[in-house]
Amino acid sequence: MILWITFQWFIDIVNEYDTPIMNLEELIGILAGIFTTLAVLPQIHKAITTKKIEDVSVSMFVILCIGVGLWTVYGILKMDWPIIITNGISLILNGIMLKIVWFQDSDKSQ
Repeated sequence: MILWITFQWFIDIVNEYDTPIMNLEELIGILAGIFTTLAVLPQIHKAITTKKIEDVSVSMFVILCIGVGLWTVYGILKMDWPIIITNGISLILNGIMLKIVWFQDSDKSQ
């Protein structure tokens, strides 16, 4: 379902700019950004519903947040909107996951 919505959204963008077809590199880049952005959603959902975060690597999410934060800055410097949007959203989502882990850890220590 998400793939179909993503595909429809992409077709709408292509049609809006009235270009014959977006080149393959741009298509792959946009789809890679979308799927990379969505990748953390199952982990967030599982952490919220099961409240089990013992096996979640905090350092991995910290490093990932630094990486997508830097990608966002890079996108801003290059004025590359797909990079800005996808990595900005990734930063927010991965930050949410970190917040979940930190709050659950602080609740356990009390």
